[in-house]
Amino acid sequence: MDTMDDAVARATVPALTAREIEVLRTWLMCDTKEAAGRLLYVSAATVNTHISRIRGKYEAVGRPAGTKASLLARALQDGLIDVDAL
Repeated sequence: MDTMDDAVARATVPALTAREIEVLRTWLMCDTKEAAGRLLYVSAATVNTHISRIRGKYEAVGRPAGTKASLLARALQDGLIDVDAL
């Protein structure tokens, strides 16, 4: 049986696409957007576009993530990345 906290937590997790999750994970494990782009075979601008959209989705659910560190925290909280993968 779900608790109210479980329902609220699920409601505040933004609906990221599989590609957005892939880009986010890769970027979090790289030093730069350029490095992430090389691994994903896209430009740094494309990585930046995905990250901007991800930030917008977090903002829309009331969980702003304006820095790389805050996006890492959100990804860990939401189970999108495992600390052992870092």
